Amino acid sequence: MSSPVQKFNQQAEILTHDLRHRAIIQTALSKYEVVRDKSRGAFQDYQAARQAAAETKWEALNHLDKYLEEFVAKLEARGTKVHWASNSEQAREIIIGIVREKKARSIIKSKAMTSEEIHLNDALEKEGLTVVESDLGEFIMQLLHEPPYHIVFPSMHLTRGEIRELFERELKEVSSDSPEELTMVARRVMRQKYLTADIGFTGANFAIAETGMISITENEGNARLTAALPKTMITLLGIEKVLPKLEDLALFLPLLATSGTGQALTCYNTMYGGPRQPGESDGPEEYHVVLLDNRRTELLADPEQRDALHCIRCGACLNVCPIFRNVGGHTYGTTYSGPIGSVITPHLRGLQDWKHLSNSSSLCGACTETCPVKIDLAHHLLQNRRNAAQEKPAFAWRLGFKAFGFIFNRPALYKLIAPLGRVGQKLHPLVKGTRLDPAYSWTRTRETPKIAPQSFKEFWKARK
Repeated sequence: MSSPVQKFNQQAEILTHDLRHRAIIQTALSKYEVVRDKSRGAFQDYQAARQAAAETKWEALNHLDKYLEEFVAKLEARGTKVHWASNSEQAREIIIGIVREKKARSIIKSKAMTSEEIHLNDALEKEGLTVVESDLGEFIMQLLHEPPYHIVFPSMHLTRGEIRELFERELKEVSSDSPEELTMVARRVMRQKYLTADIGFTGANFAIAETGMISITENEGNARLTAALPKTMITLLGIEKVLPKLEDLALFLPLLATSGTGQALTCYNTMYGGPRQPGESDGPEEYHVVLLDNRRTELLADPEQRDALHCIRCGACLNVCPIFRNVGGHTYGTTYSGPIGSVITPHLRGLQDWKHLSNSSSLCGACTETCPVKIDLAHHLLQNRRNAAQEKPAFAWRLGFKAFGFIFNRPALYKLIAPLGRVGQKLHPLVKGTRLDPAYSWTRTRETPKIAPQSFKEFWKARK
């Protein structure tokens, strides 16, 4: 069985040579950049908004215990049943337990990356349940039996023609390549699922401690139907989603929309505070909220990298990352791809098994510059590399750097050995780009700078 790094390398090798795939992604993201920059211009001071958002998340995470208790108390006061899950297995058990208790057979889901994180769909299907994704992009990927490609745009790598062929094959619905026609095909299928579903399942964008309410933002209205029609509603969210006050949404909702899709504001922004109350006409009769840790508290305990938990899952860092643009979302082999995934996945799933993601970066800093909550992603990638090397140093690298330090700390020895580099480089073309090359992974696609025929010291000495 291939390891995560082997799978990454194999998939990256294929996709970096797939010019059609790269063209689709480049076209989609270049359009995103235009509308994103237009929406940023609507802010009176966009950089000040980023700073305010970063400070708000810092306050929330540094007093997470207090805000979680406040959030839970307000939810429970309105009849919501709150569950705590320390890991993926426990979260799945809690949700499956609720499903069994309700004797449910069908579940309709709106977009929830946390459910992808705990592999919920597979667990529910093994229980014999029918699970349908109601987000259009997620629905398309479910028909393909593939995970989402992108945090915000699950099926961005597919063309309209490919989606039409998929619908004709899986849904037996014939339509044109028109986005409107394709959407109507999915809508006709989905409407019946809403009416027959026993349980509605959602994720959450934010959790407001002050009011004890879940905030969900979307563009299709599917989450509203998911929450309104089934008798039982379940929401799964990471504990880091908490914001202190309701007024914080006035900042975070426009930031999320601008960074995520380039909109000024997402089409539907809804708050959920509990099951249907007396006098209310719709909503679930029973509401469950599952708070997921899944090693988030371990990351919170890291003073260097805890601000990675500030992430609002906007996907902005993926959209500007040159690595993501070339290797695609599925190559990462994990729920969260791109720069933010490369930072947090080693924390959530194991540093040694996933350290290759932190190495798979150009360190250009574009992710840091675009992050709406000012996470220093490029620096965290370096910290992951350092931590991985300290935890389990490679013998060859350790030996090489010891030799390097020994020589460079002895000027006389360096002076004696340096000219040998010119001799060695003359032989280098014989092995460059082959397996015999010690730097094969680097030189097979790059030209090594040539050593000057004369050093500055040699030149200066000869000049005198």
